[in-house]
Amino acid sequence: MENRDEQAEQRTRWSEDRTVLANERTFSSWMGTGLGAIGVAIGLKAVFGAFEPTWVAKAVASLFLVAAILIFWSARRQALKTLKRLSENDAEAQPVRNFTILAVVLTISALATGAVLWSL
Repeated sequence: MENRDEQAEQRTRWSEDRTVLANERTFSSWMGTGLGAIGVAIGLKAVFGAFEPTWVAKAVASLFLVAAILIFWSARRQALKTLKRLSENDAEAQPVRNFTILAVVLTISALATGAVLWSL
């Protein structure tokens, strides 16, 4: 009976490790979604570059940039919330710092993209 309990405990630990790794993949997917929103903003500016008044196309593109920033920080918040509930066993989770650094860098990139779009 003890062997079955040990096996069940091992399966539970592995399951928790899979969830830790799934959390990282989900975070990565949300970062990709945010980058897609930045791509849409750039595409809108390219497609509607000759649109008059130009501020309308820039404003719509800016909405997508704001959405991207919200996605980045929402993904970070959710990833950290999930990590707090889990414990690592055999898998090693990314440090919380990495989630934050990536969200900061992509936020700065979105803001810089907005500055470039508005300067055109």
